[in-house]
Amino acid sequence: MADKAKISRPMKFPYTFSAKIAQFPFKHHMKHNWVWRYYPLAVLLCIPVFAKISKLSNSPENVAKWAEIRRKEAAEHHH
Repeated sequence: MADKAKISRPMKFPYTFSAKIAQFPFKHHMKHNWVWRYYPLAVLLCIPVFAKISKLSNSPENVAKWAEIRRKEAAEHHH
């Protein structure tokens, strides 16, 4: 009897956060909820769009324009 397997059962109500995570039905949600299936696809499709927006907003011309606008704004506030 030294190798007796420990018999355990889930809590009726999981009080701790880790117990709630352990009992959450991830498999059911991944199978039946559309968000779990389409979220990775949406992320992959959005990465090129976000990269393009970032490239446009951080272009040298745009950075110089932003700096000039902020310089003028600062000059107005100090006079």
